[in-house]
Amino acid sequence: MESHLETDLDVLKQRLLTMANHAEKAVTEALQALDQRDDDLALQVKQSDRVINRFEIEIDDLVIQQLIKAPLATDLRTVTASVKISHNLERIGDEAKKIAKHAIELSGQPPIDIKLDIPCMASLTLEMLKLSLDAFSHRDPAAARALIPRDKEVDVLNKQVHQMLSQHMAKHPNAIQRCLDWMAVSKSLERIADHATNIAEDVVYLCEARHIRHTGVKRGMPSLATA
Repeated sequence: MESHLETDLDVLKQRLLTMANHAEKAVTEALQALDQRDDDLALQVKQSDRVINRFEIEIDDLVIQQLIKAPLATDLRTVTASVKISHNLERIGDEAKKIAKHAIELSGQPPIDIKLDIPCMASLTLEMLKLSLDAFSHRDPAAARALIPRDKEVDVLNKQVHQMLSQHMAKHPNAIQRCLDWMAVSKSLERIADHATNIAEDVVYLCEARHIRHTGVKRGMPSLATA
């Protein structure tokens, strides 16, 4: 039974990593479509969301099958963390789809005359996503903890982008819809960073059996239970 469970857990991990690759690719291509005004690529991203959704359903089924086998505590953490990570990956796919949608809408319009930090924000968000997935793949809680504070950087950039766009809309009413599209893109990047942070927190739980979400225990600080 133990050997079978180990095999099943390995299958679960591999399916989750494959789903992660699809989600990361979707975000990368959505941003590429936005930058290059590539409607065809944006449409591909929108269609790829169905694949990511199917992965979530498949992983849910695998998890149910493994819970029936009454795994040990360590294995149970793997199973429950996998469900949470899968959910975050599905949401990341949704945000990539939204970016692709706005990329199509913006491609038919002239660029707005304002310099936004979207490229910097996109680069930081993609890096956070990659680091969180690497931390999961290598079971590296230290790497997971290290990336969590970077979420605040994305929050600051998102706020700056929204402020700049709001000011631009007030002066240029004809650019309102384009500004709203860019606001939506910025918000999607901020949400992707949130989901990457959630994945990192799940990696810590998986490796250390400690919940650090909503606790302030991010960088090795003692919890109330261990202080």
